[in-house]
Amino acid sequence: MSAVDTGGRTGTAYAGGRTWAAYAVSDCWTMTRRELAHWARQPVQVVVGLVFPVMMLLMFGYLVGGGRAIEGDYVDFLVPGMLTLTMVFGLEGTMTAVTRDLNKGVIDRFRSMPMTDGAVLVGRAAADMLQSTVGLLLMTGVGYALGWRAHGGFGAFLGAMGLLLLLRFAMLWVGIFLALVAGRAELVQAVQILVWPVGFLSNAFASPEAMPGWLGAAVEWNPMSATATAVRDLCGGPGGEPGWVGAAVVWPVVLTAVFFPLAVRRFGRLGK
Repeated sequence: MSAVDTGGRTGTAYAGGRTWAAYAVSDCWTMTRRELAHWARQPVQVVVGLVFPVMMLLMFGYLVGGGRAIEGDYVDFLVPGMLTLTMVFGLEGTMTAVTRDLNKGVIDRFRSMPMTDGAVLVGRAAADMLQSTVGLLLMTGVGYALGWRAHGGFGAFLGAMGLLLLLRFAMLWVGIFLALVAGRAELVQAVQILVWPVGFLSNAFASPEAMPGWLGAAVEWNPMSATATAVRDLCGGPGGEPGWVGAAVVWPVVLTAVFFPLAVRRFGRLGK
């Protein structure tokens, strides 16, 4: 094996015909398995993360339900909004895990190894996406139990699930970058507070038409609102508007294009 320059860090070139991409995938999968192993040691945290969105769905569906300016069944309006909100909430687990590894020196040890830059972050994101997929399936099942139905067909339903996971992927990189910038759990808690107003400043629970003009305009510019509207349209529910699928794709792609390289660059500069 021989040392090579990999983006400013010392890497290792191996014989046997394997490419850099193959080693990058292997490194990312190793880090993903590390995060999955944490699930077995912290099952309560995983269960709480899955149950909390369900509790919110039941609370808004039965206790706060009604939905002003909503034509049709409020449950058909609410469930897509809650699925979208679930893709934004829960980032505190990812952010806390990143800052914990930073403060314990775990990331410094990983960076000293012949490992692809960003593999730790990609592994963390991949594990979170797996948990998010499980949570999305659970929430969908609860929604069906409440009476929600996807009326747009199975293909449209899969498209809606894809849009939701795309939003989650983008928000993950926003959270990872902010965690790397914050660096400490105390600052992460301050960042987490911002997730709630951003989440609720959307059309997840109510139509912008029922809000004051200035507030409704702000809600419509929220990336969450684009995804929620597109999901409602694909599922054939109230509040859906044709043409929002494009916006629901563009917003997450832009966020990922901005925050993914920022997170990897910030990670590469740690300790410098």
